[in-house]
Amino acid sequence: MKILVCLSVVPDTTTKITFVEGDTKFNTAGVTWIMNPYDEMALTRALELTEQYTGTVTTITVGLLETEAVIRKALAVGASDAVRVDAAPLDAMQVANEIAAYARIEKYDLIFTGRESIDYNGGLVAGLIGELLEIPSVNVVTKIEIQGTTATLERDIDGGREVLESSIPLVLSAQKEFSEPRIPNMRGIMAARSKPLKVIGAVATNTTSFVQYEMPVAKQGVKMISAENAGEIIGLLHHEAKVI
Repeated sequence: MKILVCLSVVPDTTTKITFVEGDTKFNTAGVTWIMNPYDEMALTRALELTEQYTGTVTTITVGLLETEAVIRKALAVGASDAVRVDAAPLDAMQVANEIAAYARIEKYDLIFTGRESIDYNGGLVAGLIGELLEIPSVNVVTKIEIQGTTATLERDIDGGREVLESSIPLVLSAQKEFSEPRIPNMRGIMAARSKPLKVIGAVATNTTSFVQYEMPVAKQGVKMISAENAGEIIGLLHHEAKVI
C-alpha cells in the first residue's frame, strides 16, 4: 500500500498574530511552527495502515525552508520519506495543484489530508485534489478500514454517523477520532536524519494576492442582566447588539 500524507506547517496556537507591509503580509518573526494537528492524525492512521497491510508513507508539504524541521518530525514518527514543494502556500487551489501534480506521477493508493489547517480553516484541499486527479474524495472521516481495493469509511453527519464505501485510489480528510498523534522517540529522531527529504520546484502558477489582513474586533465586556429583568435582553439584542 502506497500512501501520501499532505502536511501543513502552521503557527502554534499561542502565537501572537501581527501583520507587516501595510497589513498585507503575516509577520513570521518569532513564530513557532508546528505540524497541523489534523494532519498529525492523518499521518498516524496512515502509518497504522502500512503496519497492518505493509507499504510506505510519504509526506508532502508545500512550504519554504523553515518548514523542514516540522517535516523531520513526520519522518521521526515513522514516515518513509518526505517531499517539500519549494513554494509559499498561498491558497487552497495552489496547494492542491502542487500536490496533485506530484501525486499524478507517483500513483498513490490513498491520499490523506487533515480536515483543515488551523491557520486559515479552509477545508478545501482534499476535495480539490480529488477533483484534479479525478478520483473519489471524502471529507471529515473518523474511521477507515481497507478490504482489497475497497475502503469503508465513517464520518459524522448532522444527527448521526454515515458509513460509506469507496474504491481505491481515494482522497480523504481526517477528522478528530481518526487516530491519536504519535510522539517521536529517540530512535525515530535519529533515523529521521538519514531518511530522504526531497525538495522539488513548484509547477503551478498562483494568482491569489492579499489586499489586507484585519484583526478581529476586540472582545467587549460582558453585560450582566438580572433574572428579574430577563426581558431586557431582547431590547439589548435589538438596539445595542443589532443582531435581531
